[in-house]
Amino acid sequence: MNFQDLIAIDFHTHAEVSCWNPFDNYGEEYDRAADKYFRSSRRPTIEETVQYYRERKIGLIMFTVDAEAQLGRRRIPNEEIAEAAQKNSDMMMAFASIDPHKGKMGAREARRLIAEHGVRGFKFHPTVQGFYPYDKMAWPIYEVIAEHKMPAIFHSGHSGIGSGMRCGGGLRLEYSNPMHLDDVAIAFPDMQIVIAHPSWPWQDEALSVAMHKPNVFIDLSGWSPKYFPPQLVQYANTLLKDRVLFGSDYPLITPERWMKDFQEAGFRPEVHPLILKDNAMRLLGLQAAAA
Repeated sequence: MNFQDLIAIDFHTHAEVSCWNPFDNYGEEYDRAADKYFRSSRRPTIEETVQYYRERKIGLIMFTVDAEAQLGRRRIPNEEIAEAAQKNSDMMMAFASIDPHKGKMGAREARRLIAEHGVRGFKFHPTVQGFYPYDKMAWPIYEVIAEHKMPAIFHSGHSGIGSGMRCGGGLRLEYSNPMHLDDVAIAFPDMQIVIAHPSWPWQDEALSVAMHKPNVFIDLSGWSPKYFPPQLVQYANTLLKDRVLFGSDYPLITPERWMKDFQEAGFRPEVHPLILKDNAMRLLGLQAAAA
């Protein structure tokens, strides 16, 4: 990343449309429920998202969510996102998503994506993927991530995916309690864990894990900052100021809206650069390049 030219690094953006695979309408009812929940139906291509961020001089981390075992829906190829990141390496990095149910085969894929496609981290969504983060079926993938000392983002808290559907689409919210990451942080101290989103209704659990385990970060994606719980703002201003990251959850929330509300949400001016860019640079190993 040519981070000196960037005003911020968005640590949490989604690939929504594949230009490699044909459209897969299986499970499309989850998209419609999410559109209603987030009051947005934006579905940009990867190229459109990159152009959007480039125009605004914001760096981005992009990933898909591989939930093929739970949802039966074809994922967007990790390689497609990685190719876009390689073409836009001045302002974009690719994270991969591998369904934990793939076990050792998933670990093989993780190694290949790191070695051959330059993937720089991984994304998990326990509710949508249908697993407890501490389940040892996921450990072969974690072992690869830890070996390379890479970040892994875990969705936490309530899920807009499935909200309002009959039986919530069969998705279990409890999988995304951030306290389930405590065992993971102990077993894999070299894996940098990012708890994504304000973790409602388990915000205090997320703060506790991050306070206790130095390899745990929190990203602020998925909500407008004006709705953040006060204790999240308090810890981001003080004890966790070096481990809190800007993330939007684009395209569900735009970085413009997030950054506008961020200015008015009670964050101290001295922590703004840490949250918007500096903490992400350190976590991504970009700090040395700054010197």
